[in-house]
Order: sequence, then C-alpha cells, then structure tokens
Amino acid sequence: MTSTKSETVLGNARLVLADRVIEHGWIAFAGGRIAEFGEGKAPAGSEDAKGDLVMPGLIELHTDHLEAHYVPRPKVFWDATAAVVSYDGQLATCGITTVLDSLRVWREDGAEDVDGRAGILAAAITSAREADLLRADHFLHLRCEVPMPDVVEEAKELIDRPDVRLMSLMDHTPGQRQFRDEVKLRDYYRGKGGGMTDAELDVLFARRFAYQKAYAEINMHAIVALAHEYKIPLASHDDTTQENVADAVRDRVAVAEFPTTKEAARGLHEAGIGILMGAPNVVRGGSHSGNIAAIDLAREGLLDILSSDYIPSSLLMAALQLPRDVPAIDLASAVRTVTKTPAEAVGLADRGEIAVGRRADIIRVHVGRGIPVVRSVWREGQRVA
Repeated sequence: MTSTKSETVLGNARLVLADRVIEHGWIAFAGGRIAEFGEGKAPAGSEDAKGDLVMPGLIELHTDHLEAHYVPRPKVFWDATAAVVSYDGQLATCGITTVLDSLRVWREDGAEDVDGRAGILAAAITSAREADLLRADHFLHLRCEVPMPDVVEEAKELIDRPDVRLMSLMDHTPGQRQFRDEVKLRDYYRGKGGGMTDAELDVLFARRFAYQKAYAEINMHAIVALAHEYKIPLASHDDTTQENVADAVRDRVAVAEFPTTKEAARGLHEAGIGILMGAPNVVRGGSHSGNIAAIDLAREGLLDILSSDYIPSSLLMAALQLPRDVPAIDLASAVRTVTKTPAEAVGLADRGEIAVGRRADIIRVHVGRGIPVVRSVWREGQRVA
C-alpha cells in the first residue's frame, strides 16, 4: 500500500525501543518514516494510545500458514490470490507488518496437497501486491527439501524473483533431525487431515530413505551454491548434531531454524549463527515434536529470533511472555527477537526498530489478562488495521 504524507502522532504510549522502554512516551511519523519520538507529554493533536504498548511492526521469517488458507481442507483448493489476501489480513491483525512467506519448493508423489505449488502461490502473492490488496510487506522464503529429486530445478524457477529473501535447507527423512523418533513422525502424519495408514507410511518412508541416499548430498551443494550466487541468506533447519552444526558453518548459514538439541544450539551460537525458534514452543512451554524447549535455550542466551511458524498470533504472545519466563530478558530484548534481529538477518535494515528515519511500521498493542491484542497497525505510516 502506498504511504501517505500526512503526519500521525501517538501519545500516552509505552514506547518499546530497541534497547529500552519509554514508559510514558510519544511518536510521530510522516511520509512513511518515523520523524521523531520522545518522553512525556505528546505534541498537541496527538492520538491517545491510552497507555498501550507501541512498538515496531513484527517481522516474520518463517510461516507456512498461507498453505492453510490455500488448502483449507484435504483436496479443497481456494482461489490462490483470495487465499493470500485472507492470510495477509490475519498476519496484519496479529501485528506482523513484514513477512517471509515460506513456500515448499518440492514435489512428491502421494504427499500433501500443497507440495509442488510454490510457483502458484508466489504468482498469487505478486498478483495481490500489484492490485494493492496487501496490508503487510511480503517477501519469499524458499523451503528446499534437499532429498527431493527435482528440488534444484524448482528452486531455479523462483530464485531470480526480487522478493526472495531467504532459502532454507531441509531434510525431513525419518529418523533424523526433527523426527529422530520415527514414531512421532508417524503420529504427525496420522494427525493431519486425511491421515495416512501405517501401510501408506511404510511406502512413503521407504521412498524418502531412497531419495535421501540418492539425492540429498548433491542437491544440498547445488542449493547452497545457488543461494550464494544470488546472494540470498541461507537457513539450516532442525540441526541436531555437531555434524549438522559443522555443515551449517561450511555452508555459511545465517540463521539456524529450530535446532532440536541444546548441544547443537550452543555450537551454532558459538559459530555466530542466529538461532530461530518457534513462538508456539514458547507459548506452549515446549516443542510439539518433543525436542528442546525454546525457553531452555533462552535461559542460556541461545535464542535470537522467534517465528510464529504455524500460528501467527503466537509471535506477539511469545515475545511478551519471554520476560515473564526468563527474568534476564527485558521487554526491549524480547521485542528485538521479533523485530530488529530478524530484519537484520535478511538484510532489511530500513525497519524493525523505533528510530528516526526508519519505516513507520508501527503497532499499538493492548494487554488484558495477560493476552495481547493488536489495536492498530501502520505500515509505512498508513493505517492498515
């Protein structure tokens, strides 16, 4: 959406800066940028924030929630552009003003309905953007399942789009990384809509073992080379062992998504790789896959970025919950995990904090009975929610 030139001033706000909170502050933005902010009484004519939190818009690096709007039931495909618009509206009302839409870049016979449809969804995002239908700023995160035979060719079909900001290296072969416990992987598939039988899972797993052996190594090197050629940041996924950490270091990974063990997280941290964990993990108090709890990593200083993953509202909830669960993390530090740090990880230096000259991507958040609700959202100074 196009920014306006009219000035907006919010007063009587708890203003969350990158390094501190102004308990009684105000902020002004004009021409799509933050013009000034301060402490105390706001300039005349300001909008009363009624003591609510005012902070940068949230920045999401990994959410595949678009798929739930595109395929809301098994074998039911919604209009792709309408799905994008619906999903975008949900993101905005959850306070997310910048999102990397995570698209599955692979096809697999007999697998889920959304597999192999990254091109369709990418085109729908472009269509919605060009029609000025979007509230949030959308980029792409290409999720590359490296054992899949055609993943490199499919990545090449999307790689030169200007909105590609991140590529992740994934390997969901049973018995390793996120699903070291094969029983939990079987439970995962059984629990999905139209759950698979054990016989069907036996066939699926056998095929994935074969793919992993035949293609994973060569495809991994090809995807890494492609990302470096196009200067796109790389993310590893579900690092578990020191060997996984060594691979991430070798491949010059910028972000490690959802490490599953404390040992892996510590090794990644020592290598200077940003650690991203799931916000639902924080809110629920643990991983749904039985892996390391994000709070345990946060207590050891091993958590840099949060992602809503599969439930957009969890991003804000988790950021506000962190200081309660980990007293060493103050509110400003917690909010950085969903604003400034993810922005920096993918080269979006123009947003993610309240500072003069930064984009006026701003949200106003009311908290009642421990639950946050987003009252207002501005993107480049224009109210979008």
